[in-house]
Amino acid sequence: MTTEVTAPEQPIPVDRLSYTEASRELDSIVDFFEQRDVDVDVLVARLERATALIDELDRRLRQTRAQVEELVPRLETLAVEAGDESDE
Repeated sequence: MTTEVTAPEQPIPVDRLSYTEASRELDSIVDFFEQRDVDVDVLVARLERATALIDELDRRLRQTRAQVEELVPRLETLAVEAGDESDE
């Protein structure tokens, strides 16, 4: 009887994960590190993946903040203009 050796499944690239998926995966990696018996063979791979996830989540947060900072003044301007029109 032969056992078939399969290659480990390649993780989805972090930029293709939703924010929620990336955050959940990062949580599972943190849980992995909180275990008492951390498998040294996967330690570096998990650290690399965690770093990539953190970088991607940070990039998305910065991008979202920039979009919000751009949109809020535009919304405020529109609200003021709408208020001025209703005064007429």
